[in-house]
Amino acid sequence: MSHLVNDENEALIKKLLSIVGDDPERPGLLDTPKRVLKAYGEYFAGYKQDPLAVLNTQFVQEDYQVDSMIVCRNIEFYSTCEHHMAPFTGYAHVAYLPNPNSKVVGLSKLARLVDVFAKRLQIQEKLTSQIADTLFEALEPAGVGVVIKARHFCMCSRGVNKQDSEMITSKLLGEFRTNTATRAEFLKLVGCL
Repeated sequence: MSHLVNDENEALIKKLLSIVGDDPERPGLLDTPKRVLKAYGEYFAGYKQDPLAVLNTQFVQEDYQVDSMIVCRNIEFYSTCEHHMAPFTGYAHVAYLPNPNSKVVGLSKLARLVDVFAKRLQIQEKLTSQIADTLFEALEPAGVGVVIKARHFCMCSRGVNKQDSEMITSKLLGEFRTNTATRAEFLKLVGCL
């Protein structure tokens, strides 16, 4: 993650420290530019990751057939609002309904997919769609459902200062959109009904 650490970038962070009103040369801030750049390497690691590659490891249903919904709830994520570069954090609930004889992915792949997109400058609406669309493209399931609940620091720590506000977004594809029972089951399982 240290690919961002160089003299030019450190000078930019020192300039930012000056802009906010502090002295970048005071002892407590001397190593701050390096630390900030290393942190940015982690916060924005999703730009260097291919979301479809995350889902490449798939498993064939051999002597069994998965014919019901696969749901991973409460995938914690941290992202950064592209409008104010302030954090937003929350939980993603991701589900898919395999087609008969289709492949499935390991549970950790769903969490990794969330992280690939969360670790970029984002808005929650786009994050929700990117996760759903990528899962639908990679697995070609009967349906996909994604619900994200998040708190946005650009709203709770500045501006209107509404600390308990929460934003909820969803994207439903295939059976999750067209089949009322499938949609209701998913929304109930993730606590939205």
